[in-house]
Amino acid sequence: MFSLVRENIRIAVNSIKSQLLRTILTVLIIAIGITALVGILSAISALENTISGDFSSMGSNTFNIQREEFAIQRHGGGRIQKQNPIISYADANDFINAYQFPLSQVSLSFIGTRSAEIKYESEKTDPDVLILGANENFIQNSGLKINQGREFTVFDIDNNNNVCVIANDIVEEFFKDLNPINKTISIRGHKFKVIGTLESKKTGFNSSEDNRIIIPIKLARSIFTNPNINYNLSIKVDKKELLDNAKDEAIYTFRNVRKLKPIEKNNFAIESSEDLANRVASMTKYLYMAAWVISIITIFGSSIALMNIMLVTVSERTREIGVRKALGAKRKTISTQFFIETIIVGQMGGVLGIILGLLIGFAVSSAAGFNFTTPWKAMFTAVAISFIVALISGLMPAIKASKLDPIESLRYE
Repeated sequence: MFSLVRENIRIAVNSIKSQLLRTILTVLIIAIGITALVGILSAISALENTISGDFSSMGSNTFNIQREEFAIQRHGGGRIQKQNPIISYADANDFINAYQFPLSQVSLSFIGTRSAEIKYESEKTDPDVLILGANENFIQNSGLKINQGREFTVFDIDNNNNVCVIANDIVEEFFKDLNPINKTISIRGHKFKVIGTLESKKTGFNSSEDNRIIIPIKLARSIFTNPNINYNLSIKVDKKELLDNAKDEAIYTFRNVRKLKPIEKNNFAIESSEDLANRVASMTKYLYMAAWVISIITIFGSSIALMNIMLVTVSERTREIGVRKALGAKRKTISTQFFIETIIVGQMGGVLGIILGLLIGFAVSSAAGFNFTTPWKAMFTAVAISFIVALISGLMPAIKASKLDPIESLRYE
């Protein structure tokens, strides 16, 4: 049994070598479909990992009170964004003063500008630096980590100290070979002493994560006086099991701040990193579906091409099949031979497609700044699909070869 399979494999390999150009074209046709599958799924997986990683960095015991609210549409599915009234500084302060949930801390922040120009001595940056005003809890609640120096204290916030924490791009811009701590930079003519730097957090979507500066919130409010500023509240509890109770207390407290009646709906949103990750998963689900549709169409085309090529191979080797049958080869032996040949070609196409798909997925992830991870599920799926494609494509040619009449086959020219 094993010797017969080994002999069929040897014959199949010799046949593949004898028709190298046709084999290469067949392998490429199959590889295109597998490349589409693995490449698209790799890129989508990297996208999902990046976004989910950004949200989960806040921590599973952190949630936000925010203006934007996403609601599910009644007709047609999907989500729509509902704009509530802004969270004013008065709202935020009233909430902080009234929220007394144990083992919790509240951070407050707002975006001063996304286009600041920063100066250090005679050097300056492009006008694309994000300036955040924040209180002493912002860095911890946001899942950020201090690389050098320290973060804000209550004393810094209450006394409007001219201090700042800078991100990695600012460090690279001004202090590549220097210790940035206690150096003085200028923001809109105001001098700030650097007391800390943040660890790098490069991502494809948060291009400003490493190109920002955090300053005390009260001082920021005196510098950036835009009308209708929306403030962001983030609550972190020390124990995850307290999260639901902390959310309920936050909703109750903020409803009181907004003076909502019992029958009125919330005009604000409560969202945790887990909620955000679930929303991302629901969005990427449609991308996965689109990827599968595109890939299946491509693979279906590959199956037809492989079947046609194998039928041509059977026709060209009709005399060979007749000789084998005349020497006593059974129908099962002939069909098995062509099956093995088709499977070998299919697996070669599958392996090439996986390699090309991984390279494309990695290239797209690197260019976009996504967190690339090896898509094992897509790879195993690709191997299974290429095997199934080979089986289906080889079925008709193998049956045709096994049914050939030996006498007619020997007469074939």
